[in-house]
Amino acid sequence: MKGKFTSVILAVVLVAITAGTIFFGYSKASGKITKSGAEEEQRYAWPLATCSTEDTITHIFATQFAKEVEKLSDGKMKINVYPQSTLGGDRELMESCKDGDIPFVVQSPAPQVSFMPQLCVFDTPCLFENIDDARKAIDNPDFQKEIQKIYKGAGYDLLGIADQCFRVMTSAKPFTGIESFKGQKIRTMENAYHLQFWKQMGANPTPMSFSEVYIGLQQGTIDAQENAYEIIVSAKLYEQQKYLISTNAVPDYTTLIVSDEFYQGLTKEQQKIIDQAAKTAQEKARESADDRRVQRQKVLEDEGMQIVDVDQKTWKQMQEKCQPVYDAIRKQAGDKLVDLYMGK
Repeated sequence: MKGKFTSVILAVVLVAITAGTIFFGYSKASGKITKSGAEEEQRYAWPLATCSTEDTITHIFATQFAKEVEKLSDGKMKINVYPQSTLGGDRELMESCKDGDIPFVVQSPAPQVSFMPQLCVFDTPCLFENIDDARKAIDNPDFQKEIQKIYKGAGYDLLGIADQCFRVMTSAKPFTGIESFKGQKIRTMENAYHLQFWKQMGANPTPMSFSEVYIGLQQGTIDAQENAYEIIVSAKLYEQQKYLISTNAVPDYTTLIVSDEFYQGLTKEQQKIIDQAAKTAQEKARESADDRRVQRQKVLEDEGMQIVDVDQKTWKQMQEKCQPVYDAIRKQAGDKLVDLYMGK
């Protein structure tokens, strides 16, 4: 696997050289910018990879980070962003990031659970009634300290966490309360805690590749699905779904990570630039997420979807039914991390 991605990076470098875009240099072995005389000079751009399309918060997060790094370093440090799985799928990117072949990756924490099981804490449902509370929870210094340890122990450094606001449910069936979940065939990711959550709601969750969702809705294989507003609009799911239910069960986080080996090979000044750029990019990505959610909601309403808010009674019932999910996540992630995330 490692050799495969080294070949991929070399191919990217050759293409970029041909296009005349690479003028910097990166030594994977040390992760350091090479020196030329008294000045440090980066000879080609560091790659940052995502699996998302360009019209997403993930891409905004990635490109804003790259811009800030170049700006703060006065052009001495440069990052090239490769979206849409150009350099591999989620699992492949995690492996190549740890090896240092691809220093930076922006992706959801969902595929990272296979590498760091404690990250299932991010799948804890029905904790936050608004996205600001979720952001405060993950920004809590004590929570950050614990989550950073987990990433570092696995060979990464967590530079920032943005989001696409909450995941929400769309359905072909009207929603009048918690009983409306009963029996609905809802598509989920292949995530044990998402599956358990929807089973607790009385639904019939079905793991399915997202590429199959539109056809599944069209053919009636599934009745419903759950995703961020961004995805619902970009995939035109409104063509097959009449109702959007603001379940807001789980925030749709996206993380910016860097290879720890690479990061430790940088100078203190370079690390400071990377850290500051990540902080600024995180803030701007969150602002964009808020703005775009409002815009996307209007698009869906204009396309004829009915937006249904979950009332307090239903929300409390959902939380009560979540207890077995909380227990399972607590067992995997540990009491300390879960309590910090819950604000206890």
